[in-house]
Amino acid sequence: MAARWLRLDVGRLFAVGAELGSGRRAYCTSQAFAEVLRLPSKQLTKLVFPLQELERHFVPGSRPDLHLKIFDPSLDDIARAESVFTASSRNRIEYLSSAVRLDHAPDLRRPEVCFIGRSNVGKSSLIKALFSLAPEVEVRVSKKPGHTKKMNFFKVGKHFTLVDMPGYGYRAPEDFVDMVETYLKERKNLMRTFLLVDSVVGIQKTDNIAIEMCEEFALPYVMVLTKIDKSSKGNLLKQVLQIQKFVDTKTQGCFPQLFPVSAMTYSGIHLLKCFIANITGNLKTNGFQFS
Repeated sequence: MAARWLRLDVGRLFAVGAELGSGRRAYCTSQAFAEVLRLPSKQLTKLVFPLQELERHFVPGSRPDLHLKIFDPSLDDIARAESVFTASSRNRIEYLSSAVRLDHAPDLRRPEVCFIGRSNVGKSSLIKALFSLAPEVEVRVSKKPGHTKKMNFFKVGKHFTLVDMPGYGYRAPEDFVDMVETYLKERKNLMRTFLLVDSVVGIQKTDNIAIEMCEEFALPYVMVLTKIDKSSKGNLLKQVLQIQKFVDTKTQGCFPQLFPVSAMTYSGIHLLKCFIANITGNLKTNGFQFS
């Protein structure tokens, strides 16, 4: 019941922000996040810092190192990051184009981030949640796995470009490896790759395709755990432990801190926005600065 209330309430907050109009960007952002700050402490932590909320369920004295303090922005930092993702007449957020080959991709100099994951991991739903303050941006979400067949480029004002990559695994494009490998290897303005992992089932064999690419090309990447609203507390804790151990012992280029999120309840979405704004050079936070 609490999860349902939270989902409805957060959805209402973003609707309020959008209705306030593009000409009042600073006000609508602070208005929406001010409502979030009014939530009770436990609900606020669950919504904004889900990894911290999960940590408290471990037995005291045996808590694993989840690297919570590596990226540890203040609530003020997170509120300021909202403006980067808020559409206005001065901050246009829009779909640019699609491409099946790197030489067909838009030639942009602004920083770029890409989202990659296996089919049905919830990638398009997550991107739609990130763009919740830009309601005119159309991100197509399908119930059928393998819907995204091309690299889709979205402009986020003058701040950065976000790229929705085709899913791998079931119904992946036949030329997936060639398309994605070339992009990851040669895209000079790519700042960070966000590798999405389904928190219900954890890292699968097909995920090794993307992991091996990032490691081979020495690319900085981040693991985002999706669908945390669909995983039981016990299973989620188990997956977090297993994935954290994998990141700590089996990777070189992966950011140590995990980012659990839910596109349904918006849990973790604010923190992920803040991280993206930071690594693209659009926000200096008190606790971390990308260089």
